Formats: sequence, C-alpha cells, structure tokens
Amino acid sequence: MNNSQVAIPCVVMRGGTSKGLYFLASDLPADRAARDTFLLAAMGSPDVREIDGMGGGHPLTSKVAVVSKSERDGIDVDYLFLQVWPDRAEVSDQQNCGNILAGVGPFAIEKGLVPAADGVTPVAIYMENTDSKATAF
Repeated sequence: MNNSQVAIPCVVMRGGTSKGLYFLASDLPADRAARDTFLLAAMGSPDVREIDGMGGGHPLTSKVAVVSKSERDGIDVDYLFLQVWPDRAEVSDQQNCGNILAGVGPFAIEKGLVPAADGVTPVAIYMENTDSKATAF
C-alpha cells in the first residue's frame, strides 16, 4: 500500500449557505473510484466530525465542485456537484447544489477558465448533474 501524499490544488469557498472544495477536473484522478477515495480523504470522511479533513461535519459543509473548461457551444464551463457524506464513505452525484453553483463563476474566473471582463463577467455553466444550464453574473 502506498501511503504517500499527493498535493492537488483546490479552493475552499463559501457558495450561498454552503462551504465547499472547488477543483479543476484535470487535477483530480480520472478514475471515479480513485477520485471518490481522494475526496473522502480530503473531507475527512467518514467521520461525523471530519476532524482529519476540510469537511465541517455537516452535509452543508462537505460539498465539492468539479469544474472544467466546456467544449459545448455557448457554455464556458462544465460543473459537476459532488456531495461527500460525513457519516459514511459515500460520494454522491445524484443531486445538485445551487449554493455551490454560486461559487463556480468566480472560481472559473480565478482559475483562468473564463477571462474577466471590465465590470460584470457572465459565466455560462453547464450543470452535469441535471443536464441544464445556468448563467452566473
């Protein structure tokens, strides 16, 4: 077993009433099982207090945004929401989170996926969980 640690960049951001970790998709393991194992460790799950990770011991503070430059017409970035459960070793993509969505635009601009404009920068976001589009301003 390899217990070495690997640094993966992320941004910790509050989106609405939720706190989450925001990652570029390209920085995470491509294999879903490896990605989920990493995210569980990053949050400190499963542990109801998540004291060994960045999770806050509550579903509202154990959320993840995975963001990538989109290849879809009229869309700037793709966003996958992942819920990391504090009380069990589970990462779910079966729901969406509008609170974490609120941070996707600023994250995309900060990471250079969308160029910042003078004044307001609209960001067209494809939500992978729900196969729908949102525009953040």
